[in-house]
Amino acid sequence: MRVLISEEIWDFDLGAALREISEQRREQALKFKFEQGQRLCVLAYQLLKQGLREEYGITENPVFEYNEHDKPSIVGHPEIHFNLSHCKEAAACVVSDQPVGIDVESIREYKEPLVHYAMNDEEVRQIEASDNPAAAFIRLWTMKEATLKLIGTGISDDLKTAIDHERFLYTTVEHEKYIYTVCSLATDYRT
Repeated sequence: MRVLISEEIWDFDLGAALREISEQRREQALKFKFEQGQRLCVLAYQLLKQGLREEYGITENPVFEYNEHDKPSIVGHPEIHFNLSHCKEAAACVVSDQPVGIDVESIREYKEPLVHYAMNDEEVRQIEASDNPAAAFIRLWTMKEATLKLIGTGISDDLKTAIDHERFLYTTVEHEKYIYTVCSLATDYRT
């Protein structure tokens, strides 16, 4: 498994980068209204290209196909699993030979109704007991979203029970402004 993270959102020529990516991804990037969103979309794709080159020797631009929940896979490479994410401070990518999910989120204030909608009672207690409740909330949120992205359902009504330490392994990394979590299958659940 290879995890790639970049905060270099403003460190590349956007016009040149748009010409170097697939037409499909270029269209996705240009749907973002603001330049920062366009850059993050391109940067996440660049990280994927780097991961594919380093792990699999693939140098062509990947083209995506999507399942019924819009989870992407790479056309012609069903054996490669990947996931992309970005927040306003960073873009993230994970590439693996097993199902995998990643989520990166900015640490920010949260809304109390969201906590009670997305978190179970134990998770609410963890957040409330934390020295940094905002970071505790984002840590749990990235775990949930990375899980749902691995499964391929995206955010669903099953948020309160999404974290499952028996089925999944979680690696969470906390930076000053953002947190990311990688979710992979526990060894006992691999096919």
